Amino acid sequence: MAEYGAAPRFLDQAALYPELTLARVISQYRELYGLIGPCGEMLAQTSGKFRYDRSCTADFPAVGDFVMVDRRDDHQGYGIIHHILSRKSVLTRSAAGSSGQSQIIAANIDTVFICMSLNQDYNLNRLERYLSIASGSGASSVILLTKADLCADQKTILREVKAAAFDADILAVSSQDPDSWQQLSAYLRPGITTAFIGSSGVGKSTLINRLAGQELLTTSEIRSGDGKGRHTSTRRELLLLPQGGMVIDTPGMRELGIDTASLSLPFADIEALSRHCRFRDCSHTREPGCAVRQALAEGSLDRRHFENYCKLKRESAYDGLSSKEIETKKLNIMFEEVGGMKKARDFAKKKRR
Repeated sequence: MAEYGAAPRFLDQAALYPELTLARVISQYRELYGLIGPCGEMLAQTSGKFRYDRSCTADFPAVGDFVMVDRRDDHQGYGIIHHILSRKSVLTRSAAGSSGQSQIIAANIDTVFICMSLNQDYNLNRLERYLSIASGSGASSVILLTKADLCADQKTILREVKAAAFDADILAVSSQDPDSWQQLSAYLRPGITTAFIGSSGVGKSTLINRLAGQELLTTSEIRSGDGKGRHTSTRRELLLLPQGGMVIDTPGMRELGIDTASLSLPFADIEALSRHCRFRDCSHTREPGCAVRQALAEGSLDRRHFENYCKLKRESAYDGLSSKEIETKKLNIMFEEVGGMKKARDFAKKKRR
């Protein structure tokens, strides 16, 4: 299990369940999980008690999780998962629909490769969103600017990305240029787990196939009209590379909800400026002595960058709220100048008298 990332922290936890076997989730289906254990791959499902005790999707196993299962193989039937070991990192998104629950993209990852292609997909606002989510995962971030061979002005784009990325490593790669994608080998060491995230068609699966030296994943061409990709990866899957290290391929996601995001990496400049505002809880809208608004006026802070910060901060404030609570919060923000929605309603009543 060492080659699949079973570090001492997981072995120590596993020792608390001597009657069970340690395994890692490598794929996820509707009600089944693909596991890798001491005797190879097997299929498993969660126990009835496990399902009864869980209240949200994030409490269930996800690709990358280490779990305790009741057998070493599935020759006599599906394995039964009884426990998930504590996660050292977790990459999440908002689940589809209005439940407000989080959906785990990958667990126990060391590095997140944020993929953005240098064609019509290139979008700084989206990059900052992905960086915020990756920063909140507990894993380190590396930005992969894919399809570099299609970009005529790499210098300008690299300058823009460096301004947004701060401490994150940035690599410009092309699946057509082995020297470029082989730079990823420095991050793919035995026992290390990485995850590739990005929109459909940015070349995640193609890069993984290049690194593996074989066609492990299905790929397809992007649409010629708008440069957007088609969904070829339909589920998350953990793959062991021949040279050591693991990769988790994820289905393309154009937008990711801000669930456990951290704005400290992509917006470190704004947060640094905020510390010089006169008021500690400055909203950077009307307060006097606002260092952020002063930087905007002087041109030392990019307005697009600031507006995206405000947008993501509002989203994170709505995380976990019901649709009614979100609507109430939005109205309070709209009427905050008069002290919130309740005071605005009272003011309107007085005007009608």
